Amino acid sequence: MTRAAAGGAGRGDLVLGAIGSVLVCLGSFGVGDPPRNTALLSDLGLSWITYGHGKNVFGTLFWLGVFLMVFGWVRMGRRIIEANRAADPDTVADEPDAVPTTRVLRRWVLVWAAPLLVAVPVYSRDVYAYLAQGAVFGAGFDPYADGPAHVPGPLVDSMAQVWATTTAPYGPFFMGMLRVVTEITGDHVILGVLAIRLVLLPGLFLSLWAIPRLAERFGASPQAGLWLVLFNPMVLIHLVAGPHVELLMMGVLVTGIVLVVDGRHVVGTSVLALAVSIKITAGIALPFVLWIWLSHIRSRRPVTPRDVVTVFASIVGIAVAVFGVWTLAIGLGLGWLTGLGWADVIINWFTIPTLAAHLVTLVAAPFVALNLQPVLEVTRAIGSVVLAVTLVAVWWRHRHDVRDAVAGMAWAMLAVLLLEPSTLPWYYTWVLVIVVAFDLPVWVRATVVGASTFLLIVFQPDDAIVFYKPVEVALAAALAGLAAWSLSHRDPLRLGRFGRWAGAVGGPPDTSGADGHTVRDGTGQKA
Repeated sequence: MTRAAAGGAGRGDLVLGAIGSVLVCLGSFGVGDPPRNTALLSDLGLSWITYGHGKNVFGTLFWLGVFLMVFGWVRMGRRIIEANRAADPDTVADEPDAVPTTRVLRRWVLVWAAPLLVAVPVYSRDVYAYLAQGAVFGAGFDPYADGPAHVPGPLVDSMAQVWATTTAPYGPFFMGMLRVVTEITGDHVILGVLAIRLVLLPGLFLSLWAIPRLAERFGASPQAGLWLVLFNPMVLIHLVAGPHVELLMMGVLVTGIVLVVDGRHVVGTSVLALAVSIKITAGIALPFVLWIWLSHIRSRRPVTPRDVVTVFASIVGIAVAVFGVWTLAIGLGLGWLTGLGWADVIINWFTIPTLAAHLVTLVAAPFVALNLQPVLEVTRAIGSVVLAVTLVAVWWRHRHDVRDAVAGMAWAMLAVLLLEPSTLPWYYTWVLVIVVAFDLPVWVRATVVGASTFLLIVFQPDDAIVFYKPVEVALAAALAGLAAWSLSHRDPLRLGRFGRWAGAVGGPPDTSGADGHTVRDGTGQKA
């Protein structure tokens, strides 16, 4: 394939997704989560877009944009899967469509992300909580002990009020960043949102650098890695338009993993410790560095007990030093530990313990009235015990080599998502940025497509949720299933038959098969 052909491959799908991103941005002004108690739209004469017919029009733009992003994403994924299948010498496949180069895809990720940088926050009001927590810190309070309600004003007004009295669960590095942002932007909510996006943006650039490299280290497709994570509409919309701290954390996390895998153990461990200083969940990856480091030693000579002790002490020492520096720099101590417990406030059935509590109360309903909250306490306690055992077991099981250790990181992150008290859509980036290291089966990629599409629908852009409404959930599941099926099947609804019927009536016969492939005669030539 020529360089020009590779550069132009799949351009139509990429353009569709870019158009979708622009529509999501425009639609967000009518159906997103704008700051409360602000007269900006009224002063501009645009308040009509947030209610009545105006809101309906902008809501249509938003969902059309989501559709185009998912549509372009799925088509690009199918193109990559077909190319990988054709490249496999053990597989007989049709001639694949050309796949864009990694360099081209990196540029297009930025094109898809750019409109979302100026969108009204969607799906969550967390960005306002970030600003409010930074303001609390800047006002002389301890955000690990004092909630945003201590500094009333536009920032607190705009955040979800359930978090107004809760403490911050974020690491010292991120809290220091939030304080700097709010000291610059003050109570100006819109400038604060834009500033937060800018300080999180390095995570996107780090991911663009690290994801292809991690895939290449283990023989996976770098294009498939970029497609799975950074072209994923659920990831882009939630993390960039949201925005969420996971955008920064995932970039630092995957960069640290790449450095460790490349043998730069001290630097890589330091970067992973920085990720922990952003959000503690990144710490799940640190224990697996032990196996990677020892595996690199084993490739040169036998590993001795002294090596094990030295490497273990080095990992602990580096992590404690990096985390300690940032903790001392902001002067708040380890109070963030208390903020981790506030996750219990979130109740949805996307984790096993919470789903189990819902099922118990549902099954028991005809016989006894059970309140969900005490049942949740039991199922979540059981889930915590199972999670602790699972993490230790996964860590020990995946100790054999570098590839095995990275796989263990992914399984450990998935265990956290499934067994912790609550999970939100953007948390799945913890797993996605690690599994790019592997050539995933088509059914796994289809599951990611289905789950991502489902989460884009059941969570609404105005921070509402519909996953307790059976009709809406059924519709979301049907659309998610269609998107997942489309990843490996062209024209799954057989809509092409209408085009062939029209061609038979008004033009020459169509030569494409029912699945969109060109029909070939017995000689292998195009019919």
